[in-house]
Amino acid sequence: MRQLVATERLLDAIEIDSAGTGDWHVGEPPDRRARAAGKRRGLVVDGRARCFTSQDFVRFEYVVAMDRNNRNDLLRLAPDDSGQRKVFLFRDFDLAGPRDADVPDPYYGQGNGFETVLDICDAACRGLLHHIRERHRL
Repeated sequence: MRQLVATERLLDAIEIDSAGTGDWHVGEPPDRRARAAGKRRGLVVDGRARCFTSQDFVRFEYVVAMDRNNRNDLLRLAPDDSGQRKVFLFRDFDLAGPRDADVPDPYYGQGNGFETVLDICDAACRGLLHHIRERHRL
């Protein structure tokens, strides 16, 4: 998403961050396989894992979950209805993709799981950016 936003010269208008709903990887860098898959595509996959907090509902207009379990966790964490309205399922932004579908977790898989997830994320990011541009007239 950062690369798409940078290419569109919208880094000053769109803030992007990532957080998990669980704390088991807090402080760790991204999985080496994710970094390698990104590198093969010219993407920098960096940062450190952090846990989603209630302040994120204040800070962000879109809270995007990778799967339905995380979406449900985020909906429970939302302080009110306005917070719940900020929660979206990532793949729902992929207009050619299935509705209400999860991004598969490649962590325990084999083969090209990280490549497949990057393909899914690319399509969803493009759709999300289109949605943001339309809704916010960017």
